[in-house]
Amino acid sequence: MQALLGKTIGEGNDVMAATDNDESVDPAAVKRHRVLFRAIEKRRNPKLRRSDITVTDEAAVKRATKAAALGNAMEWYDFGIYSYLASTIGKVFFASGNDTAQLLSSFATFAVAFLVRPLGGMVFGPLGDKVGRKRILALTMIMMSVGTFAIGLIPSHATIGLWAPVLLIFFRLVQGFSTGGEYGGASTFIAEYAPDKRRGFFGSFLELGTLTGYVGASGLVVVLTSVLSDDQMLQWGWRVPFLVAAPLGFVGLYLRLKLDETPAFQKLEGGQVKASEAADAVETSAAADLGKIFTRYWRPLLVCLTLVAAYNITDYMLLSYMPTYLSDELGYGTNHGLLILLIVMVLQMCVITQVGRLSDRFGRKPLLMTGMLGFLVLSVPSFLLIRQGSVVLITLGLLLMGLSLVTMLGTMSAALPAIFPTHVRYGSLSVAYNLATSIFGGTTPLVITALISVFDTTLMPAYYATAAAVVGVVAVLCMRETANQPLAGSPPSVETEAEAAELVEAQSPRPKF
Repeated sequence: MQALLGKTIGEGNDVMAATDNDESVDPAAVKRHRVLFRAIEKRRNPKLRRSDITVTDEAAVKRATKAAALGNAMEWYDFGIYSYLASTIGKVFFASGNDTAQLLSSFATFAVAFLVRPLGGMVFGPLGDKVGRKRILALTMIMMSVGTFAIGLIPSHATIGLWAPVLLIFFRLVQGFSTGGEYGGASTFIAEYAPDKRRGFFGSFLELGTLTGYVGASGLVVVLTSVLSDDQMLQWGWRVPFLVAAPLGFVGLYLRLKLDETPAFQKLEGGQVKASEAADAVETSAAADLGKIFTRYWRPLLVCLTLVAAYNITDYMLLSYMPTYLSDELGYGTNHGLLILLIVMVLQMCVITQVGRLSDRFGRKPLLMTGMLGFLVLSVPSFLLIRQGSVVLITLGLLLMGLSLVTMLGTMSAALPAIFPTHVRYGSLSVAYNLATSIFGGTTPLVITALISVFDTTLMPAYYATAAAVVGVVAVLCMRETANQPLAGSPPSVETEAEAAELVEAQSPRPKF
């Protein structure tokens, strides 16, 4: 069909061009070709109708945002708990011996969950494009809650020996597999509910959930380690944060099940996508297949993967690894390190939604570039300050990196879904995000601990973050700006009927008198 249209348009152009040089050309034929040409152009680029445009319900957008953000908080609560209790978990689940070996074993188990995240993304992502975002997000919430709760019930190595780390690894695999469908679905859910001009603002609440999960995890660990002795923490105290996951999971599941499917997915199901996307829309199920994602969308997939890799290295280094770095590498008190990081994260929570607003106003690329350049320039100075050991200097060093990170946190969840068209968004984003997170994010604590041991310098985290920032700068330069624009493959989404009317009217020039 496309070839036929191209041939017809080409012939029409030849006929019309010929009139300039050849008066023998039949004017009637030229007229017919011009009419046909305009009809074809109209079909290829049809005008928006009012029924095409989505007018959002703010209450529904807020409910969707709340449900998605709570699930994200649950995910990062789990990973935060595991990171902040890494030393304790190493002693509980692995044979006694060298402390560094136990810590490495604990971080290796932490990384195991990330190895199966791409598999989860490859399964849940395409399913989310076929059966809907809501169902898959409910399923991932159940699996994550069960996995986290079960870890809190596993007997120690002293009790059941080798079965302790085996069961720990198994339930970490359950968590990792379910998480493979979480971020891609949650960010897609919010992006497809939010109006185009406020997608950055609403998307920032997803990462507010990330920080809430981390703050909840670190706060609970600080309280437990403050009121319990070391022996009590090893015996039973470490279990409490994991057991709390069950009620949190039930709340998140309840909120998600109450939601309707996203407007963008509903219009895709109903065949109401733009005519310019019709050729892809009729192949929805085929395009959602992994082979199609890797062959037809490899360029945006590569941009997304590179962007997420750089962002995740800095994210996991600061929010997951730093308490362990302060205690194990610098000999700083565990609680003191967590309290300082807790303060930095609370400050990030105070400004993150404003970052989202800024990304709506100035664009996603300027905010992402600011964050990447911040890590590029400030990582080494920040760690030099941290190594001084003073509370003030440690706080300043973490705050410099925290402000750089928050510009990415508040922007990423709106920028990433917009890279892909609607009918493959969940699948493509899940694949790219989880591949990058698996290879670079989850391995960050393990890699940094190993590099410090090999090169015998506590500045290795700074060098690692700087290298990641260089890659991130290149990725930001390669991405296209998507702020205030409709999602690819979806009609415009606005807040009011007046905005919808303006969009329709703007396509028709006013008559001249």
